[in-house]
Amino acid sequence: MLRLYYLIKPLLPWRLRFVFRQIVVRRQQRTWSHIWPIDELAGMKPEGWPGWPGGKQFALVLTHDVETKAGLNRVKQLAELEIRLGFRSSFNFIPEADYRVSQELREWLKANDFEVGVHDLHHDGKLYLTEGSFRKKASKINCHLKDWNAVGFRSGFMLHRLDWLHDLNILYDSSTFDTDPYEPQPDGMGSIYPFWVPHSSPARRKPQSEGSPGLCVHNSDLAGSGYVELPYTLPQDSTLFGYLGEKTIDIWKRKLAWLADKGGMALLNTHPDYLIFDNQKPGRISFRASLYQEFLEYLKSEYSSICWRALPRDVATWVRSLSPELRPGVRRKACMLSYSFYESDPRVRRYAETLARHGDLVHAISLRKPGSPERDIINGVRVYRIQTRQKDEKSQLQYLFRMFRFLFKSTRLLALPHFMQIYDLIHVHNPPDFLAFAALLPKSRGAGVILDIHDIVPEFYANKFSSSGNSLIVKALKWVEKKSAQAADHVIVSNHIWHERIINRTVSADKASVFINHVDPSIFSVRQKTRNDGKFTIVFPGGLFWHQGVDIAIRAFGKAQRELPQMQFDIYGGGQGKARLVDLIKELGLEDKVLFHNGVPLDQVPDIIANADLGVVPKRADSFGNEAYSTKIMEFMSQGIPVIVSRTKIDSFYFNESDVCFFEPENVDELADRILYLARNREQREILSRNGLAYAQRNNWGNKKKEYLDLVDSIIQRSIRK
Repeated sequence: MLRLYYLIKPLLPWRLRFVFRQIVVRRQQRTWSHIWPIDELAGMKPEGWPGWPGGKQFALVLTHDVETKAGLNRVKQLAELEIRLGFRSSFNFIPEADYRVSQELREWLKANDFEVGVHDLHHDGKLYLTEGSFRKKASKINCHLKDWNAVGFRSGFMLHRLDWLHDLNILYDSSTFDTDPYEPQPDGMGSIYPFWVPHSSPARRKPQSEGSPGLCVHNSDLAGSGYVELPYTLPQDSTLFGYLGEKTIDIWKRKLAWLADKGGMALLNTHPDYLIFDNQKPGRISFRASLYQEFLEYLKSEYSSICWRALPRDVATWVRSLSPELRPGVRRKACMLSYSFYESDPRVRRYAETLARHGDLVHAISLRKPGSPERDIINGVRVYRIQTRQKDEKSQLQYLFRMFRFLFKSTRLLALPHFMQIYDLIHVHNPPDFLAFAALLPKSRGAGVILDIHDIVPEFYANKFSSSGNSLIVKALKWVEKKSAQAADHVIVSNHIWHERIINRTVSADKASVFINHVDPSIFSVRQKTRNDGKFTIVFPGGLFWHQGVDIAIRAFGKAQRELPQMQFDIYGGGQGKARLVDLIKELGLEDKVLFHNGVPLDQVPDIIANADLGVVPKRADSFGNEAYSTKIMEFMSQGIPVIVSRTKIDSFYFNESDVCFFEPENVDELADRILYLARNREQREILSRNGLAYAQRNNWGNKKKEYLDLVDSIIQRSIRK
């Protein structure tokens, strides 16, 4: 689409192009208000960020792109305005444009401490049409860089291919932005800091060396070693005053205050072409130079003492001089896709927030609880809640319909942001498996795809709807599982038993890894008990489905509390089985002893568990529950709470009697005995508490996350090499 637009663009009258884009931008203003002009995620400091030279709070960089002969004629006037106010900037000229920039003008700018940069080659939008044509143009651009003794580059229309730019002999590029959905190629870098773009991809050809045919090299230290990227962070004048029709500099002021507070780089790009210095009436896209002057005066009066006024080459030289571990790098972009509620899904959050803390830009597409906002930021992850769901499915058809609806919505959303955000990784979480198909467009554009099998779907579906393992629909689900896995670059399985099954029927062993549901210590740090009401509290937090066996726990609790009436059973969660459980409680006369609570965000779960005396995980040992690893066990352990666990195949695989208290699945009487035994035996509770806590600390996510980060690195590198 982008190539087509710029191929037909010259055929359209200028005024028609402008009016069309103005209409589009103004209609999109509300859509993108959550990321423009300020994207909060872009303000995250890079890990190890050393701060600015001289202890300054933020950096200020002024640049200008000269696109027409009219703009060229205004360069000196604009430069003289900046000189009077004590500022200096960079002027970027098009080397093969309709105008010719004289050596005299370039020398005058340099003599007055301005910088000169190269702006594209022709500024026709065709620089990146093909890699072959780019390489030919890169040779010419390098000659102009050498002729002008310039070290900086910016593409026309802010188009960018950061990997291709290693063919240029540059210190820095400035063709990107932190966030600007109104640009033709609107994928922002998600950062208000300069960053280093190393020439590190093993699939990229080695840059041509000095003396190679057709390539001009004027600084061999810059050729091929990497370069600094300087994203612009203040809205361009053309967008602000032209397309949006702003009459004041209020948006510049607001964004500048945020940039200063975050300690980032305030980089502004304006165009002399649109400046009006005399008393002429501004046109559709032009604006009075007095607005730019007002902005400079505001900068000088409000921020003079705390900002580092620098030319682009100064910032780039400083970043390049930092040691490799202190240089900010390119922020990778990842998206979590899950048919679940993000805020209460520990597995999805663990991956997403690990990547966010690692410095990556992370989005999550998930379900929405009634009353929750459609967009949110949780611990550095932007969450898009695209579909409301009540867990009240009455039939197989209704259950599948809702999943297919989510597939359609997420596919559409991934198609749109994929032009906004060119993702490096899509991490798809099942069920359903076929959500992997939503990532096909990002994958076709270079994203790596992980399919994460939380629950093994054919068995899960058969269990949920009492279907035969040989039924037509279960066979179809096995086929979907296989095709979904083929659509992914790698498959993660949530336990070793399922891993063996998956590699036997779906994927090869080298394409699948096991990551069990380790608790994240950043969320499940040990909390102090604050409850002191004299009650002995048992707790179950989780989905209220048949295989979870909550009805078994209620019946066992009813027997046990006859002997210890001070006991209370708190159940947190929802699901299709809740109505049946409510009826059971009434039948047993336990309304004042068994209390239902709505599900809570994951961050609140540790406090709830820490205030309990005993946890219970009463799963049935049917085809699904017998093999489904329960995160709840590790969550109880992380808070030092003893837990009674059904002796299923999976839990016997990972735990023993010194870690948990087992009972035979579906044996109500034995579970009641175990509850009474632990309620009366403080010493045994303390042994289980101590052993469980030690187990959780040995096996938590803090000790395992490096494996995930290494896996992500390898998948992204493989995708780059394709």
